[in-house]
Amino acid sequence: MLKLRNLSVCSLVLTLLVVAGVARTSSAGHETPVTLAYVEWSSEVASTNLVKAVIQEKLDRPCRIVAMSADEMWRAVAQGSVDGMVSAWLPGTQSEYLQRYEGQVIDLGPNLEGTRIGLVVPKVTTGRQTAGSGLENEPYIPVTSIAELPEYADKFDGKIIGIDPEAGIMHRTEEALRAYGLHNYTLVSGSEVAMTAELADAIRKRQWVVVTGWEPHWMFARWRLAFLDDPKEVFGGREAIHTVVRSDLREDMPDVYRFLDNFQWTSEDMEQLMLWIEERKGVYPYESARRWIRYHKDQVASWLP
Repeated sequence: MLKLRNLSVCSLVLTLLVVAGVARTSSAGHETPVTLAYVEWSSEVASTNLVKAVIQEKLDRPCRIVAMSADEMWRAVAQGSVDGMVSAWLPGTQSEYLQRYEGQVIDLGPNLEGTRIGLVVPKVTTGRQTAGSGLENEPYIPVTSIAELPEYADKFDGKIIGIDPEAGIMHRTEEALRAYGLHNYTLVSGSEVAMTAELADAIRKRQWVVVTGWEPHWMFARWRLAFLDDPKEVFGGREAIHTVVRSDLREDMPDVYRFLDNFQWTSEDMEQLMLWIEERKGVYPYESARRWIRYHKDQVASWLP
């Protein structure tokens, strides 16, 4: 009799544990995590961590993010190995990837408008910003157009400092080398971190440097910089950052799909979060994203299904 009672108690406990587990799965969201791809640029680190934070904190779903090169990111979304990205620079910078994977991905449209890419130089002076007369001193780099670069190749040491080689801006810069006859220049590939470090070092030493740049980016808030004029329009005009998802996301994760479809913010929003991340030396960007959510509750609520 005692054995039967113990068996009944054990069965009851087991049943309660199973029910609790089901309830926990239901309330804590879903066992299958949402997976997002991104490129390790400051702008995409900010936006992707923000989206991850909203998915976990507000939709109650686990989410993981995976850093990739631009071509890998597009391929992963098209193949369905990741659920989406908020890092597609269109219609120009990453247009080749959109054409390549047409019909295999869904473009949900812009999540941020007014972006720009091109070649960037410091616009700081060698001494004080203004002269005794109150007039602004000339910057130590007088170049204002890509067309002027050939005559200053020695000053720039024949280098344009770039980022990862598969980035759309790098492909455009290679086009610019041909279009403007920059045969005495080499496009140096690397990473965004290496590029901004070289820029910072050159500004500190008042050395000549030209880098691949884009807006929004925290470096425009930190230093006085200027895009070089692009009369041949190799880099195009103003663009937008789009959200792109796998073709069957709407059926599999309708709440995530609706949130990603609603997600939209401004350059000022993004730059605020980028600066917070940069102030922490890039460490724990997710915590900075959670901080942004706390300060923008109404805006976040407007994204939620």
